[in-house]
Amino acid sequence: MFEVESWVWWTLLAALMQAVRTAGQKYLSQEISPLATTLVRYLYGLPFALIWLGILGQYTGFVFPEINLIFLLSGFAAGLLQIVATVLLIRLFTLRNFAIGTTYAKSEVLLTATIGFVFFSEKITWFASFAMIICVTGLVVITIVRVGGMTGLRSKSAIYGLGSGLCFALTSLFLRQASLSLEIPERGDFANMLTASMTLLYMVTLQTVVTTVLVVKMQPGELSRVFKAWRPALFVGFTGVVGSIGWFTAMTLEMASYVKTLGQVEFIMTLLIAVFYFHERPSMKELSGMVLILAGGMMLLVPGI
Repeated sequence: MFEVESWVWWTLLAALMQAVRTAGQKYLSQEISPLATTLVRYLYGLPFALIWLGILGQYTGFVFPEINLIFLLSGFAAGLLQIVATVLLIRLFTLRNFAIGTTYAKSEVLLTATIGFVFFSEKITWFASFAMIICVTGLVVITIVRVGGMTGLRSKSAIYGLGSGLCFALTSLFLRQASLSLEIPERGDFANMLTASMTLLYMVTLQTVVTTVLVVKMQPGELSRVFKAWRPALFVGFTGVVGSIGWFTAMTLEMASYVKTLGQVEFIMTLLIAVFYFHERPSMKELSGMVLILAGGMMLLVPGI
């Protein structure tokens, strides 16, 4: 037996909340535009991010670290990239071959590992690389079953999906860099939670301002709809921030590529929702894909990888 590290629990929390939030965003995308749906995630999530940082500051006893240039620039880059990634992902909801695009978006696992190794000095072991490939293979298997084959490889969904995956990968790496750049006397779980929450609040504030300006300039009529749909919007904002708390904390504790690989259990959670809530029956091929995803995730938990 071995002790499960805290980043694992934070990742599982993030994956669960992301699956739930995505369902909420898909519902909202039928009522308002993709850009306005993106605004909802940040605008309604901002109060919860502020509350979370206040709770940590009150009960951990840590002095807030000084803001530095690396934090500001990395957080700024992560914030803008996440906006682009989210808009692209929501655009997939409006396309017929949504599942194909989603599979491309999941390329973020391998993209995060590759870019992290080349540009961010993240050292990935061969064993971990193999685990990532197994995990992505499972995702592809499930998607091929659901769409009846990989057609439309040059379609808009493929472009949106790959673009989303790349932007999400860069977001993960930049937010980890931003959080770790904050100097704190003694790094531990609570200290990492504090710097992660500071990064989260900075990014969500930036994203709220940017998306609000974009909506006002490009789609002014959508702003009133954002406030009229406050009930589902509040749900998306809350689950989005809880998920982000999980992602940000996990990526401060562990390399982004490892967190993203384990985080693909979100795909399984989504399938389970389909089975138990919508009473769908997964095929044997879908089940084999789920096993591959679980196998890839479990391999990362082996001590000493």
